Amino acid sequence: MTSANGTDGDRKTVTIDVVADVVCPWCFVGRKRLEEALAQATDIDAEIRWRPFQLDATIPKGGISRKDYMERKFGPDRAESMHQRLEEVGYEVGIPFAFDKIERSPNTLDAHRLLHWAQTVGTQDAVDEELFRGYFVEGKDIGDPDVLADIASRHGLDREVVKRLLAGNADEAEVQSEIEAAQRIGVTGVPFFIFNGRLAVSGAQPAEVLVSAMRQATQEPEAQE
Repeated sequence: MTSANGTDGDRKTVTIDVVADVVCPWCFVGRKRLEEALAQATDIDAEIRWRPFQLDATIPKGGISRKDYMERKFGPDRAESMHQRLEEVGYEVGIPFAFDKIERSPNTLDAHRLLHWAQTVGTQDAVDEELFRGYFVEGKDIGDPDVLADIASRHGLDREVVKRLLAGNADEAEVQSEIEAAQRIGVTGVPFFIFNGRLAVSGAQPAEVLVSAMRQATQEPEAQE
């Protein structure tokens, strides 16, 4: 996900760290609004880095029934109204949310480990997109090691190596450390966007808000007298 227009002499660069969880529907909306913002900001080159966050780290490794989880957390009526609202927003940004297809609420630690590995081969953004789409549009269990290994194999990673790594605890500590770092700087909800390490925007804000933040973050800090 990058912007790629404009003339070289006028171009500015921005690094955008997006703290998100791949089972957060508003994070998927935020991703689409960021894509829109990048398309509008034709004079900016952006590097996107997806940072881990877990909305609920207490979910067991094998996941739980999503229907039971949502009803227990929000109540049946509120869960249904939330889904309806998200379907409306999803239509606006090009996400055909299919909540009825989702059977499991997974623990997302392994998905974040996959994103961590994908970053090393330059395919993190594509893996992130497939995780969101797989879960919210196709109803895949993105806590299943086979599902994650299949995604890995389509984006420059060796399926069997990833499957073996997922069976152990490789890089769990690193991912947990990143989550804790986000919490230390005050991230309590996602998506959370950090521009050039110095300007933050919380929530799935409209594209124009993200464009404004990008432009502000690329301005040179005023000299101190």
